[in-house]
Amino acid sequence: MRRQEAENIITEFLPPVFGFALKRCKSVQDAEDLSQEIVLKAFRSLLIKDDVVDPDRFIWTIAHHALSNYYRDAAKSMIGIPLDEVEERIADPQTEIGAGDDAETLRRLQKELAYLSKLQRKIVTAYYFENRKQADIARELRLPVGTVKWHLFEAKKELKRGMDTMRTAGELQYNPIRFHSYGVNGCIGTKSPDEFFRSALSQNICYCVRDTAKTVGEIADELGVSPVYVENEVEFLEEYGFLLAQKKAYIANFLISEPTAELLTLQDRMYRRAAGLFADDLYEELTHSGILEDPGILCRQCDGPVTLSESPRADWNFLLWTLIPYIAACSGEKLMDRNISFDEVATIRPDGGQNIFHATVVPDRLVLPEDYVYMKNWSGPMWNGNGERILWQIDSEWSDRDASRILQYSEDAKRVLSLYAREQEGRLTREEYTWLAERGYIKTNGDYDGQFQSAWQIVILTDKKIQTRLLAIGERIKESYKETFDALKAPYVKAVLASVPAHLRKVRAFELQSVFYSDGWFLVHCIAALLRSGKMKEPTPGQKKALTTLIANA
Repeated sequence: MRRQEAENIITEFLPPVFGFALKRCKSVQDAEDLSQEIVLKAFRSLLIKDDVVDPDRFIWTIAHHALSNYYRDAAKSMIGIPLDEVEERIADPQTEIGAGDDAETLRRLQKELAYLSKLQRKIVTAYYFENRKQADIARELRLPVGTVKWHLFEAKKELKRGMDTMRTAGELQYNPIRFHSYGVNGCIGTKSPDEFFRSALSQNICYCVRDTAKTVGEIADELGVSPVYVENEVEFLEEYGFLLAQKKAYIANFLISEPTAELLTLQDRMYRRAAGLFADDLYEELTHSGILEDPGILCRQCDGPVTLSESPRADWNFLLWTLIPYIAACSGEKLMDRNISFDEVATIRPDGGQNIFHATVVPDRLVLPEDYVYMKNWSGPMWNGNGERILWQIDSEWSDRDASRILQYSEDAKRVLSLYAREQEGRLTREEYTWLAERGYIKTNGDYDGQFQSAWQIVILTDKKIQTRLLAIGERIKESYKETFDALKAPYVKAVLASVPAHLRKVRAFELQSVFYSDGWFLVHCIAALLRSGKMKEPTPGQKKALTTLIANA
Protein backbone atom coordinates (compact mmCIF):
# COMPACT_ATOMS: atom_id res chain seq x y z
CA MET A 1 0.00 0.00 0.00
CA ARG A 2 1.28 3.48 -0.81
CA ARG A 3 2.55 5.51 2.15
CA GLN A 4 0.08 8.38 1.65
CA GLU A 5 -2.88 5.99 1.61
CA ALA A 6 -1.63 4.27 4.77
CA GLU A 7 -1.11 7.64 6.49
CA ASN A 8 -4.66 8.71 5.60
CA ILE A 9 -6.11 5.52 7.10
CA ILE A 10 -4.07 5.84 10.29
CA THR A 11 -5.00 9.52 10.70
CA GLU A 12 -8.69 8.63 10.48
CA PHE A 13 -8.35 5.96 13.18
CA LEU A 14 -6.23 7.91 15.70
CA PRO A 15 -9.14 9.28 17.81
CA PRO A 16 -11.23 6.04 17.94
CA VAL A 17 -8.13 3.95 18.73
CA PHE A 18 -7.28 6.27 21.61
CA GLY A 19 -10.86 6.06 22.86
CA PHE A 20 -10.67 2.24 22.65
CA ALA A 21 -7.48 2.23 24.75
CA LEU A 22 -8.70 4.82 27.22
CA LYS A 23 -11.77 2.73 28.14
CA ARG A 24 -9.70 -0.39 28.77
CA CYS A 25 -6.41 0.74 30.33
CA LYS A 26 -5.79 1.47 33.97
CA SER A 27 -4.35 4.95 33.32
CA VAL A 28 -4.23 7.66 30.67
CA GLN A 29 -0.51 7.03 30.21
CA ASP A 30 -1.11 3.33 29.56
CA ALA A 31 -3.84 4.26 27.09
CA GLU A 32 -1.44 6.53 25.23
CA ASP A 33 1.18 3.74 25.15
CA LEU A 34 -1.28 1.16 23.89
CA SER A 35 -2.86 3.39 21.25
CA GLN A 36 0.56 4.42 19.94
CA GLU A 37 1.61 0.78 19.74
CA ILE A 38 -1.57 -0.08 17.81
CA VAL A 39 -1.25 2.68 15.24
CA LEU A 40 2.45 1.99 14.54
CA LYS A 41 1.86 -1.74 14.10
CA ALA A 42 -1.07 -0.99 11.83
CA PHE A 43 0.91 1.58 9.85
CA ARG A 44 3.84 -0.77 9.28
CA SER A 45 1.53 -3.61 8.29
CA LEU A 46 -0.36 -1.44 5.83
CA LEU A 47 2.89 -0.41 4.13
CA ILE A 48 3.77 -4.01 3.27
CA LYS A 49 0.26 -5.21 2.38
CA ASP A 50 -1.65 -4.63 -0.83
CA ASP A 51 -4.67 -6.82 -0.03
CA VAL A 52 -6.34 -4.95 2.84
CA VAL A 53 -9.99 -4.92 1.75
CA ASP A 54 -11.50 -3.77 5.04
CA PRO A 55 -9.20 -1.31 6.92
CA ASP A 56 -11.69 -1.05 9.77
CA ARG A 57 -11.60 -4.78 10.53
CA PHE A 58 -7.83 -4.91 9.92
CA ILE A 59 -7.01 -2.19 12.46
CA TRP A 60 -9.42 -3.40 15.14
CA THR A 61 -7.95 -6.91 14.87
CA ILE A 62 -4.53 -5.44 15.58
CA ALA A 63 -6.02 -3.39 18.43
CA HIS A 64 -7.52 -6.43 20.15
CA HIS A 65 -4.27 -8.40 19.82
CA ALA A 66 -2.35 -5.48 21.32
CA LEU A 67 -4.88 -5.23 24.14
CA SER A 68 -4.37 -8.92 24.95
CA ASN A 69 -0.62 -8.30 25.19
CA TYR A 70 -1.27 -5.30 27.42
CA TYR A 71 -3.31 -7.39 29.83
CA ARG A 72 -0.51 -9.98 29.99
CA ASP A 73 2.38 -7.59 30.34
CA ALA A 74 2.12 -3.78 30.41
CA ALA A 75 3.85 -2.46 27.34
CA LYS A 76 7.29 -0.89 27.82
CA SER A 77 7.86 0.08 24.21
CA MET A 78 7.19 3.29 22.38
CA ILE A 79 4.92 2.68 19.41
CA GLY A 80 6.65 -0.61 18.73
CA ILE A 81 10.24 0.67 19.06
CA PRO A 82 12.31 -0.39 22.12
CA LEU A 83 12.82 2.59 24.39
CA ASP A 84 16.52 1.97 24.73
CA GLU A 85 16.72 2.39 20.95
CA VAL A 86 14.79 5.60 21.18
CA GLU A 87 17.14 6.92 23.83
CA GLU A 88 20.16 6.04 21.71
CA ARG A 89 18.84 7.64 18.56
CA ILE A 90 17.06 10.74 19.84
CA ALA A 91 18.60 11.86 23.09
CA ASP A 92 21.51 14.24 22.77
CA PRO A 93 24.79 12.46 23.49
CA GLN A 94 25.61 14.93 26.25
CA THR A 95 22.39 14.08 28.08
CA GLU A 96 22.06 10.45 27.05
CA ILE A 97 19.86 8.26 29.23
CA GLY A 98 21.95 5.61 30.91
CA ALA A 99 21.17 1.94 31.15
CA GLY A 100 20.34 2.29 34.81
CA ASP A 101 17.61 4.86 34.32
CA ASP A 102 14.16 3.67 35.19
CA ALA A 103 11.15 3.20 32.93
CA GLU A 104 9.56 6.43 34.13
CA THR A 105 12.28 8.47 32.45
CA LEU A 106 11.77 6.53 29.24
CA ARG A 107 8.04 7.07 29.49
CA ARG A 108 8.63 10.79 29.85
CA LEU A 109 10.69 10.78 26.66
CA GLN A 110 7.94 8.88 24.89
CA LYS A 111 5.35 11.39 26.02
CA GLU A 112 7.44 14.39 24.99
CA LEU A 113 7.67 13.15 21.40
CA ALA A 114 3.93 13.78 21.10
CA TYR A 115 4.51 17.48 21.91
CA LEU A 116 6.51 18.00 18.73
CA SER A 117 4.73 19.60 15.80
CA LYS A 118 3.19 17.30 13.21
CA LEU A 119 5.97 18.11 10.72
CA GLN A 120 8.67 17.48 13.29
CA ARG A 121 7.09 14.16 14.25
CA LYS A 122 7.06 13.10 10.60
CA ILE A 123 10.72 13.99 10.18
CA VAL A 124 11.77 12.38 13.48
CA THR A 125 9.82 9.20 12.68
CA ALA A 126 11.27 8.94 9.18
CA TYR A 127 14.86 9.66 10.24
CA TYR A 128 15.17 7.85 13.56
CA PHE A 129 12.54 5.10 13.40
CA GLU A 130 12.61 4.26 9.69
CA ASN A 131 16.36 4.93 9.14
CA ARG A 132 15.66 7.04 6.08
CA LYS A 133 18.14 9.52 4.65
CA GLN A 134 17.59 13.21 5.13
CA ALA A 135 17.61 13.79 1.38
CA ASP A 136 14.80 11.23 0.92
CA ILE A 137 12.76 12.84 3.68
CA ALA A 138 13.25 16.28 2.15
CA ARG A 139 12.16 15.02 -1.27
CA GLU A 140 8.98 13.39 0.09
CA LEU A 141 7.99 16.42 2.17
CA ARG A 142 9.07 18.86 -0.55
CA LEU A 143 11.43 20.66 1.78
CA PRO A 144 15.04 21.74 1.43
CA VAL A 145 17.49 19.34 3.09
CA GLY A 146 18.67 22.20 5.29
CA THR A 147 15.10 22.61 6.60
CA VAL A 148 14.95 18.91 7.51
CA LYS A 149 18.26 19.22 9.39
CA TRP A 150 16.96 22.30 11.21
CA HIS A 151 13.77 20.49 12.28
CA LEU A 152 15.80 17.55 13.61
CA PHE A 153 17.93 19.95 15.62
CA GLU A 154 14.88 21.82 16.93
CA ALA A 155 13.14 18.55 17.78
CA LYS A 156 16.03 17.48 20.02
CA LYS A 157 15.97 20.87 21.73
CA GLU A 158 12.20 20.59 22.27
CA LEU A 159 12.61 17.09 23.73
CA LYS A 160 15.26 18.25 26.17
CA ARG A 161 13.15 21.26 27.14
CA GLY A 162 10.13 19.02 27.67
CA MET A 163 12.10 16.54 29.76
CA ASP A 164 13.08 19.40 32.05
CA THR A 165 9.48 20.62 32.35
CA MET A 166 7.14 19.51 35.08
CA ARG A 167 3.85 19.11 33.19
CA THR A 168 0.71 19.35 35.29
CA ALA A 169 -2.77 18.50 34.06
CA GLY A 170 -5.56 21.00 34.49
CA GLU A 171 -8.92 20.51 36.14
CA LEU A 172 -10.50 19.47 32.84
CA GLN A 173 -8.60 16.17 32.96
CA TYR A 174 -10.54 15.20 36.08
CA ASN A 175 -13.68 17.28 35.65
CA PRO A 176 -14.46 17.61 31.92
CA ILE A 177 -17.37 19.74 30.75
CA ARG A 178 -20.23 18.77 28.47
CA PHE A 179 -22.14 21.19 26.28
CA HIS A 180 -25.65 21.32 27.69
CA SER A 181 -27.00 22.67 24.41
CA TYR A 182 -25.91 24.36 21.24
CA GLY A 183 -27.69 26.44 18.65
CA VAL A 184 -27.24 28.02 15.24
CA ASN A 185 -28.29 31.48 14.11
CA GLY A 186 -28.32 31.40 10.32
CA CYS A 187 -27.89 28.72 7.66
CA ILE A 188 -26.78 25.43 9.20
CA GLY A 189 -24.94 23.91 6.21
CA THR A 190 -24.69 20.22 5.37
CA LYS A 191 -23.10 19.12 8.65
CA SER A 192 -25.01 18.94 11.92
CA PRO A 193 -23.59 20.38 15.17
CA ASP A 194 -23.13 16.81 16.43
CA GLU A 195 -20.55 16.21 13.70
CA PHE A 196 -18.40 19.07 14.97
CA PHE A 197 -18.81 18.34 18.66
CA ARG A 198 -18.97 14.58 18.35
CA SER A 199 -16.91 13.89 21.46
CA ALA A 200 -16.07 15.21 24.89
CA LEU A 201 -12.57 15.90 23.55
CA SER A 202 -13.71 18.41 20.93
CA GLN A 203 -16.01 20.15 23.41
CA ASN A 204 -13.31 20.42 26.07
CA ILE A 205 -10.73 21.68 23.58
CA CYS A 206 -13.02 24.60 22.72
CA TYR A 207 -13.95 25.24 26.34
CA CYS A 208 -10.27 25.25 27.28
CA VAL A 209 -9.57 28.13 24.87
CA ARG A 210 -12.82 30.08 25.12
CA ASP A 211 -11.10 33.08 26.80
CA THR A 212 -7.35 32.68 26.13
CA ALA A 213 -5.43 31.37 23.12
CA LYS A 214 -3.34 28.25 23.84
CA THR A 215 -0.99 26.04 21.87
CA VAL A 216 -1.78 22.42 21.12
CA GLY A 217 0.67 21.41 23.84
CA GLU A 218 -0.95 23.71 26.41
CA ILE A 219 -4.40 22.38 25.51
CA ALA A 220 -3.10 18.81 25.85
CA ASP A 221 -1.66 19.58 29.28
CA GLU A 222 -4.93 21.12 30.41
CA LEU A 223 -6.89 18.07 29.26
CA GLY A 224 -4.30 15.49 30.30
CA VAL A 225 -4.16 13.78 26.89
CA SER A 226 -1.56 13.34 24.18
CA PRO A 227 -1.12 16.34 21.86
CA VAL A 228 -1.41 13.94 18.90
CA TYR A 229 -5.14 13.58 19.47
CA VAL A 230 -5.66 17.23 20.31
CA GLU A 231 -3.89 18.23 17.10
CA ASN A 232 -6.30 16.31 14.85
CA GLU A 233 -9.37 17.80 16.51
CA VAL A 234 -7.90 21.31 16.45
CA GLU A 235 -7.24 21.06 12.71
CA PHE A 236 -10.82 19.91 12.08
CA LEU A 237 -12.35 22.63 14.26
CA GLU A 238 -10.16 25.34 12.74
CA GLU A 239 -11.07 24.23 9.20
CA TYR A 240 -14.76 24.80 9.97
CA GLY A 241 -14.24 28.09 11.76
CA PHE A 242 -14.85 27.00 15.36
CA LEU A 243 -11.26 27.75 16.36
CA LEU A 244 -9.22 30.77 15.30
CA ALA A 245 -5.45 30.42 14.83
CA GLN A 246 -3.29 33.07 16.50
CA LYS A 247 0.27 32.28 15.46
CA LYS A 248 0.90 28.87 17.06
CA ALA A 249 -2.05 29.14 19.44
CA TYR A 250 -5.82 28.75 19.06
CA ILE A 251 -8.85 30.44 20.58
CA ALA A 252 -12.55 29.58 20.39
CA ASN A 253 -14.31 31.42 17.57
CA PHE A 254 -17.90 30.90 18.72
CA LEU A 255 -19.95 31.82 21.75
CA ILE A 256 -19.58 29.49 24.74
CA SER A 257 -21.68 30.70 27.65
CA GLU A 258 -21.48 29.43 31.19
CA PRO A 259 -24.17 31.54 32.81
CA THR A 260 -24.36 32.26 36.49
CA ALA A 261 -27.51 32.09 38.56
CA GLU A 262 -27.38 35.89 38.86
CA LEU A 263 -27.25 36.42 35.10
CA LEU A 264 -30.00 33.89 34.38
CA THR A 265 -32.23 35.40 37.04
CA LEU A 266 -31.65 38.88 35.57
CA GLN A 267 -32.54 37.51 32.13
CA ASP A 268 -35.66 35.75 33.40
CA ARG A 269 -37.00 38.82 35.20
CA MET A 270 -36.36 41.03 32.15
CA TYR A 271 -38.21 38.71 29.77
CA ARG A 272 -40.98 37.97 32.25
CA ARG A 273 -41.75 41.68 32.64
CA ALA A 274 -41.50 42.58 28.92
CA ALA A 275 -43.34 39.51 27.62
CA GLY A 276 -46.08 39.89 30.19
CA LEU A 277 -46.82 43.42 29.01
CA PHE A 278 -46.63 42.65 25.30
CA ALA A 279 -48.40 39.28 25.25
CA ASP A 280 -51.31 40.46 27.39
CA ASP A 281 -51.98 43.48 25.18
CA LEU A 282 -51.59 41.39 22.02
CA TYR A 283 -54.00 38.73 23.27
CA GLU A 284 -56.64 41.35 24.11
CA GLU A 285 -56.31 42.99 20.71
CA LEU A 286 -56.51 39.73 18.76
CA THR A 287 -59.47 38.32 20.68
CA HIS A 288 -61.55 41.51 20.87
CA SER A 289 -60.96 43.10 17.48
CA GLY A 290 -62.62 40.35 15.46
CA ILE A 291 -59.47 39.83 13.38
CA LEU A 292 -59.34 36.10 14.16
CA GLU A 293 -62.49 35.71 12.05
CA ASP A 294 -60.91 37.42 9.05
CA PRO A 295 -61.14 35.10 5.99
CA GLY A 296 -57.52 36.00 5.20
CA ILE A 297 -56.48 33.80 8.14
CA LEU A 298 -57.02 30.27 6.89
CA CYS A 299 -56.59 27.16 9.02
CA ARG A 300 -58.67 23.98 8.92
CA GLN A 301 -56.99 22.23 11.82
CA CYS A 302 -59.19 19.63 13.51
CA ASP A 303 -58.44 16.92 16.04
CA GLY A 304 -60.70 14.40 14.35
CA PRO A 305 -60.86 13.26 10.75
CA VAL A 306 -61.50 15.73 7.95
CA THR A 307 -65.10 15.59 6.78
CA LEU A 308 -66.01 15.26 3.13
CA SER A 309 -68.82 17.81 3.29
CA GLU A 310 -67.75 20.57 5.72
CA SER A 311 -64.80 22.96 5.88
CA PRO A 312 -63.97 23.24 9.61
CA ARG A 313 -62.04 26.24 10.95
CA ALA A 314 -59.41 25.94 13.68
CA ASP A 315 -60.37 27.11 17.16
CA TRP A 316 -59.02 30.42 18.44
CA ASN A 317 -56.62 28.83 20.89
CA PHE A 318 -54.83 26.96 18.11
CA LEU A 319 -54.63 30.12 15.99
CA LEU A 320 -53.15 32.06 18.92
CA TRP A 321 -50.43 29.45 19.41
CA THR A 322 -49.12 30.45 15.99
CA LEU A 323 -50.13 34.10 15.61
CA ILE A 324 -48.84 35.38 18.96
CA PRO A 325 -45.24 34.15 18.58
CA TYR A 326 -45.26 35.09 14.87
CA ILE A 327 -46.35 38.66 15.61
CA ALA A 328 -43.95 38.88 18.58
CA ALA A 329 -41.03 37.81 16.37
CA CYS A 330 -41.77 39.73 13.17
CA SER A 331 -43.39 42.99 14.27
CA GLY A 332 -41.74 46.33 14.99
CA GLU A 333 -38.53 45.63 13.10
CA LYS A 334 -38.12 49.35 12.32
CA LEU A 335 -37.69 49.87 16.08
CA MET A 336 -34.68 47.54 16.24
CA ASP A 337 -31.10 48.68 16.61
CA ARG A 338 -29.37 47.52 13.39
CA ASN A 339 -25.88 48.94 13.83
CA ILE A 340 -24.30 45.50 13.28
CA SER A 341 -25.25 43.35 10.28
CA PHE A 342 -25.39 39.57 10.16
CA ASP A 343 -22.76 39.40 7.40
CA GLU A 344 -20.30 41.30 9.62
CA VAL A 345 -20.26 38.64 12.30
CA ALA A 346 -21.43 35.34 10.78
CA THR A 347 -18.88 32.64 9.97
CA ILE A 348 -18.89 31.13 6.48
CA ARG A 349 -18.12 27.42 6.80
CA PRO A 350 -16.79 24.93 4.20
CA ASP A 351 -20.01 22.86 4.34
CA GLY A 352 -22.04 25.79 3.00
CA GLY A 353 -23.19 27.08 6.37
CA GLN A 354 -23.16 30.78 7.24
CA ASN A 355 -24.04 31.21 10.86
CA ILE A 356 -23.33 32.23 14.40
CA PHE A 357 -22.81 29.17 16.58
CA HIS A 358 -23.22 29.15 20.33
CA ALA A 359 -22.98 26.52 23.04
CA THR A 360 -23.96 26.51 26.69
CA VAL A 361 -22.22 24.89 29.63
CA VAL A 362 -24.42 24.60 32.71
CA PRO A 363 -22.45 24.77 35.96
CA ASP A 364 -23.02 22.21 38.68
CA ARG A 365 -25.35 23.19 41.50
CA LEU A 366 -26.97 26.03 39.60
CA VAL A 367 -29.83 27.19 41.83
CA LEU A 368 -32.53 29.18 40.05
CA PRO A 369 -35.88 30.57 41.26
CA GLU A 370 -38.72 28.06 41.38
CA ASP A 371 -40.70 30.06 38.80
CA TYR A 372 -37.81 30.29 36.34
CA VAL A 373 -39.00 29.80 32.74
CA TYR A 374 -36.92 27.20 30.90
CA MET A 375 -36.53 26.90 27.14
CA LYS A 376 -37.10 23.21 26.39
CA ASN A 377 -36.66 21.51 23.00
CA TRP A 378 -36.72 24.94 21.39
CA SER A 379 -35.72 25.59 17.81
CA GLY A 380 -36.50 28.75 15.91
CA PRO A 381 -38.02 30.90 14.71
CA MET A 382 -37.11 29.22 11.42
CA TRP A 383 -38.21 30.55 8.08
CA ASN A 384 -37.52 29.85 4.44
CA GLY A 385 -39.04 31.24 1.27
CA ASN A 386 -39.42 30.68 -2.44
CA GLY A 387 -39.73 34.32 -3.47
CA GLU A 388 -43.52 34.40 -3.12
CA ARG A 389 -44.19 32.90 0.31
CA ILE A 390 -42.35 31.89 3.47
CA LEU A 391 -42.82 28.95 5.81
CA TRP A 392 -42.36 30.15 9.40
CA GLN A 393 -42.07 27.65 12.25
CA ILE A 394 -41.05 27.06 15.85
CA ASP A 395 -40.36 23.76 17.54
CA SER A 396 -40.77 23.64 21.31
CA GLU A 397 -41.70 21.52 24.30
CA TRP A 398 -45.37 21.95 23.35
CA SER A 399 -45.07 20.69 19.78
CA ASP A 400 -44.61 17.12 18.64
CA ARG A 401 -42.24 16.83 15.71
CA ASP A 402 -39.38 14.53 14.78
CA ALA A 403 -36.30 16.40 16.04
CA SER A 404 -34.14 15.00 13.23
CA ARG A 405 -36.29 16.91 10.70
CA ILE A 406 -35.10 20.25 12.09
CA LEU A 407 -31.87 19.74 10.15
CA GLN A 408 -33.90 19.24 6.98
CA TYR A 409 -36.04 22.32 7.58
CA SER A 410 -34.72 24.34 4.66
CA GLU A 411 -35.35 21.63 2.06
CA ASP A 412 -38.69 20.62 3.62
CA ALA A 413 -39.86 24.24 3.66
CA LYS A 414 -39.19 24.70 -0.04
CA ARG A 415 -41.12 21.54 -0.83
CA VAL A 416 -44.08 22.48 1.39
CA LEU A 417 -44.33 25.91 -0.26
CA SER A 418 -44.15 24.37 -3.71
CA LEU A 419 -46.86 21.82 -2.91
CA TYR A 420 -49.10 24.47 -1.35
CA ALA A 421 -48.88 26.62 -4.49
CA ARG A 422 -49.59 23.66 -6.74
CA GLU A 423 -52.60 22.53 -4.69
CA GLN A 424 -54.19 25.94 -5.21
CA GLU A 425 -54.34 25.03 -8.88
CA GLY A 426 -55.28 21.35 -8.60
CA ARG A 427 -54.90 18.06 -6.78
CA LEU A 428 -51.46 16.78 -5.72
CA THR A 429 -50.32 13.22 -6.20
CA ARG A 430 -51.13 10.52 -3.67
CA GLU A 431 -47.46 10.38 -2.61
CA GLU A 432 -47.31 14.14 -2.10
CA TYR A 433 -50.37 14.13 0.15
CA THR A 434 -48.82 11.26 2.12
CA TRP A 435 -45.59 13.20 2.59
CA LEU A 436 -47.44 16.30 3.84
CA ALA A 437 -49.70 14.26 6.14
CA GLU A 438 -46.78 12.42 7.75
CA ARG A 439 -45.31 15.79 8.74
CA GLY A 440 -48.57 17.21 10.08
CA TYR A 441 -49.06 19.88 7.42
CA ILE A 442 -52.25 18.43 5.99
CA LYS A 443 -55.05 15.92 6.67
CA THR A 444 -56.95 13.98 4.05
CA ASN A 445 -60.08 11.85 3.93
CA GLY A 446 -61.86 9.73 1.37
CA ASP A 447 -60.83 7.76 -1.67
CA TYR A 448 -58.11 9.52 -3.65
CA ASP A 449 -59.62 8.20 -6.87
CA GLY A 450 -63.16 9.05 -5.78
CA GLN A 451 -64.65 11.47 -3.24
CA PHE A 452 -61.62 13.09 -1.59
CA GLN A 453 -61.00 16.00 0.75
CA SER A 454 -57.81 17.65 2.03
CA ALA A 455 -57.37 20.28 4.75
CA TRP A 456 -54.25 22.25 5.67
CA GLN A 457 -53.61 22.00 9.39
CA ILE A 458 -51.25 24.96 9.69
CA VAL A 459 -52.09 28.67 9.71
CA ILE A 460 -52.03 30.36 6.30
CA LEU A 461 -52.17 34.12 5.75
CA THR A 462 -53.71 34.21 2.32
CA ASP A 463 -52.99 37.84 1.39
CA LYS A 464 -50.57 40.64 2.21
CA LYS A 465 -53.34 42.78 3.68
CA ILE A 466 -54.05 40.49 6.65
CA GLN A 467 -50.35 39.93 7.24
CA THR A 468 -49.71 43.69 7.37
CA ARG A 469 -52.67 44.22 9.68
CA LEU A 470 -51.46 41.57 12.16
CA LEU A 471 -47.89 42.87 12.28
CA ALA A 472 -49.12 46.44 12.68
CA ILE A 473 -50.82 45.41 15.94
CA GLY A 474 -47.56 44.08 17.30
CA GLU A 475 -45.60 47.13 16.17
CA ARG A 476 -48.05 49.47 17.84
CA ILE A 477 -47.76 47.61 21.15
CA LYS A 478 -43.96 47.46 21.01
CA GLU A 479 -43.74 51.15 20.21
CA SER A 480 -45.91 51.99 23.22
CA TYR A 481 -43.50 50.05 25.48
CA LYS A 482 -40.23 51.04 23.81
CA GLU A 483 -38.91 53.14 26.69
CA THR A 484 -39.84 50.43 29.19
CA PHE A 485 -38.23 47.71 27.07
CA ASP A 486 -35.03 49.75 26.60
CA ALA A 487 -34.76 50.29 30.35
CA LEU A 488 -35.29 46.57 31.04
CA LYS A 489 -32.74 45.58 28.42
CA ALA A 490 -29.85 47.91 29.36
CA PRO A 491 -28.54 46.16 32.52
CA TYR A 492 -28.92 42.76 30.89
CA VAL A 493 -26.92 43.76 27.79
CA LYS A 494 -24.17 45.21 29.98
CA ALA A 495 -23.93 42.02 32.06
CA VAL A 496 -23.93 39.71 29.02
CA LEU A 497 -21.21 41.62 27.14
CA ALA A 498 -19.04 41.65 30.26
CA SER A 499 -19.16 37.84 30.30
CA VAL A 500 -18.03 37.46 26.65
CA PRO A 501 -14.36 37.38 25.47
CA ALA A 502 -13.33 40.62 23.79
CA HIS A 503 -12.93 39.12 20.29
CA LEU A 504 -16.54 37.85 20.32
CA ARG A 505 -18.32 40.87 21.81
CA LYS A 506 -19.38 42.18 18.42
CA VAL A 507 -20.94 38.81 17.60
CA ARG A 508 -22.85 38.81 20.88
CA ALA A 509 -23.83 42.45 20.46
CA PHE A 510 -25.39 41.58 17.09
CA GLU A 511 -27.55 38.90 18.71
CA LEU A 512 -28.58 41.24 21.51
CA GLN A 513 -30.08 43.56 18.89
CA SER A 514 -32.85 40.94 18.48
CA VAL A 515 -33.96 40.97 22.13
CA PHE A 516 -37.77 41.37 22.17
CA TYR A 517 -37.94 40.69 18.42
CA SER A 518 -36.98 37.43 16.61
CA ASP A 519 -35.74 36.23 19.96
CA GLY A 520 -36.59 32.71 21.17
CA TRP A 521 -36.50 33.67 24.83
CA PHE A 522 -38.99 36.49 24.29
CA LEU A 523 -41.34 34.16 22.41
CA VAL A 524 -41.23 31.39 24.99
CA HIS A 525 -41.95 33.96 27.72
CA CYS A 526 -44.92 35.33 25.75
CA ILE A 527 -46.40 31.82 25.59
CA ALA A 528 -45.58 31.10 29.23
CA ALA A 529 -47.19 34.37 30.38
CA LEU A 530 -50.49 33.58 28.64
CA LEU A 531 -50.48 29.99 29.92
CA ARG A 532 -49.93 31.24 33.49
CA SER A 533 -52.83 33.68 33.20
CA GLY A 534 -55.08 30.98 31.72
CA LYS A 535 -55.78 33.03 28.62
CA MET A 536 -54.18 30.38 26.42
CA LYS A 537 -54.65 26.64 26.92
CA GLU A 538 -52.22 23.80 26.32
CA PRO A 539 -52.57 22.36 22.79
CA THR A 540 -54.42 19.09 22.42
CA PRO A 541 -52.39 16.00 21.38
CA GLY A 542 -53.89 16.22 17.90
CA GLN A 543 -52.73 19.82 17.48
CA LYS A 544 -49.09 19.41 18.46
CA LYS A 545 -47.73 18.25 15.11
CA ALA A 546 -49.00 21.36 13.29
CA LEU A 547 -48.37 23.82 16.15
CA THR A 548 -46.70 27.23 15.58
CA THR A 549 -46.35 26.78 11.82
CA LEU A 550 -47.45 29.40 9.30
CA ILE A 551 -47.37 30.20 5.59
CA ALA A 552 -47.29 33.92 4.77
CA ASN A 553 -46.34 36.21 1.91
CA ALA A 554 -42.62 36.79 1.43
